[in-house]
Amino acid sequence: MSNPFSTTSTLPYQLPPFAQIREEHFLPAFEAGFSEHLAELDSIAGNTEPPTFENTIVALERAGQALRRVALVFYNNSSSHSTEGIQAIEQEIAPKMAAHEDNIYLNGSLFERVNAVPVEGLDAESARLVQEYRQHFVRAGAQLEPAAQQRLRELNGELSRLSTDFSQRLLREMNDSAVLVTDPAELDGLTDDDLEAAGNAAKAAGHPDGYLLTLILPTAQPALETITNRETRQRLYEASVNRGFRDNDNNTTGVAARMAALRAERAALLGFENHAALATDDQTAPSLDAIHQMLDRLAKPAVLNARAEAQELEAAAGHPIEAWDWAFYSEKVRTERFDVDLAALRPYFELERVLKDGVFFAANKLYGLTFHERDDLQGYHPDVRVWEVREEDGTELGLFLGDYYTRDTKNGGAWMNSFVEQARLTGTRAVVVNNLNVSKPPAGEPTLLTYDQMRTTFHEFGHALHGLFSDVTYPLFSGTSVPRDFVEYPSQVNEMWILWPEVVNNYARHYRTGEPLPAETIDKLLAAQQWGEGFATTEYLGAALLDLAWHELTPGATVEDPLAFEQQALREAGVDYTPVPPRYRTGYFKHIFGGGYSAAYYAYIWSEVLDADTVEWFKEAGGLTRANGEHFRKELLSRGYSVDPLEAFRTFRGRAASIEPLLERRGLAEQA
Repeated sequence: MSNPFSTTSTLPYQLPPFAQIREEHFLPAFEAGFSEHLAELDSIAGNTEPPTFENTIVALERAGQALRRVALVFYNNSSSHSTEGIQAIEQEIAPKMAAHEDNIYLNGSLFERVNAVPVEGLDAESARLVQEYRQHFVRAGAQLEPAAQQRLRELNGELSRLSTDFSQRLLREMNDSAVLVTDPAELDGLTDDDLEAAGNAAKAAGHPDGYLLTLILPTAQPALETITNRETRQRLYEASVNRGFRDNDNNTTGVAARMAALRAERAALLGFENHAALATDDQTAPSLDAIHQMLDRLAKPAVLNARAEAQELEAAAGHPIEAWDWAFYSEKVRTERFDVDLAALRPYFELERVLKDGVFFAANKLYGLTFHERDDLQGYHPDVRVWEVREEDGTELGLFLGDYYTRDTKNGGAWMNSFVEQARLTGTRAVVVNNLNVSKPPAGEPTLLTYDQMRTTFHEFGHALHGLFSDVTYPLFSGTSVPRDFVEYPSQVNEMWILWPEVVNNYARHYRTGEPLPAETIDKLLAAQQWGEGFATTEYLGAALLDLAWHELTPGATVEDPLAFEQQALREAGVDYTPVPPRYRTGYFKHIFGGGYSAAYYAYIWSEVLDADTVEWFKEAGGLTRANGEHFRKELLSRGYSVDPLEAFRTFRGRAASIEPLLERRGLAEQA
């Protein structure tokens, strides 16, 4: 039987032929892809003609298409539907992929040709492409001596194996740490739908008479907001924060410490003081010092705000607040002070309406897009839905896939991936997917989102728009292929529409009665926006500063006790406030040990400076208008990495970004 990855898909937009793809196709497709790509690279490196932009740089951009086809599908599946078979393949493929990357960037002949390509006479995007390739080679070790290159290969291979190991241990630990409750009285506060979903989860896990509270990736678990039983809340909280730290086969902290040490060694080989300096060298932030200055500026006022919030929570509770109490009493105070009960709003946030009448509606008003569900096109799992996205005039733009439900083969959290990336050189248009982790309701019941899940739906679609709107010539610059501290910016901007009057009045309707969310409730939500920002900023900064602590280890340093290291790092950063743990602790910090955010978790708040300033621009310019959408799309969303991101921002905004809107938003203006 032919391998479905061996040729370009004939489906619309080159959507991968998921109906034909089987697990046994991946390994042969990878091997064939490696061989084909290396042959293409050898041909480029061995070309006896003088190096030119066309025969070297453009040839590099065209090479490796077969490998890219299988890799984009596989790495989505390894996060979204990681079966035992996929996990076994990943363990085998991860070091081979790392070795393949080294075979590209440590190829001396290829580096010589790239370095010799003249840039005179090239257009701006093409000249930028040449410079980017040169930097990629240098940062990957092309200028190192042979012995150092060999050690670099060893480090890259081991790090890829360890990253896969961390992710797979964590997935098992997430499933094993789910909290089983036998008495429904201990789950008082959950809705009937949530209780039924927990019962179904228990049955699926082999517990016919109980209720299973499954975990999402961050420390904070949604059920902590509503469960009235304090002991149950404590069990759920402790299950969350102890993931990866437990003394079992799924412990991830030793893997994390080993990865941090190896990353430090690799950074030294490449001429950097530590991994954080290496990782931030090509970001929009001007320096690692500048990142620290920003985070340090925010840390003290954030903790002060959190402590002030704790005093109000203790007054409401009548006892000292522990970490497992925070979300529960925070919602009580929000309800009492602002008359807003977020849990009671779920009937107004039904997934189908949020998507079609909220997310898609805003995209139509801003950009003229229309969305047409394609039942004839299949995703990689039965839960995945496919929409064709068209321009205002009916022109085809790309495909959007939605995978919204949690399952035991799916990593926690939410993210966007690409299956096909736009590029004029290859004639391809974008095919992107959003992943969330919403509990699947019983058959026939609506999917009611929490307020945070509704916000996340808008957020992830901002990433999707960044990919769909890409209008670049070269694949290297496509869509979200921008620095980590810029990639979150468009997605954060897209959150602004959740309470925009025209949008919220269109989607926030009671799933039974059709009644709109009352205007006074929306006003109260707006008034309550800064409540809890002390907690939110402190937990975020705890994770960002912990990330930097792990990645500012000096070469040769080792961490024997990851728990003690974490505690010391938080204490020294001034964010060791026990009732507010970091959003991610070392044991389940997948962003940095199983993903691409090592020394880059600061990116969310760095991007939020641009986001908050952009929200101010939209408000000043009239909000949800086609003119505003076109300006944002043309000058920023469509540019990918074909121009410097901060230059694109300045062109869009008319000036550099200001931090003041961020400080206002987070309630830090006075203290900062």
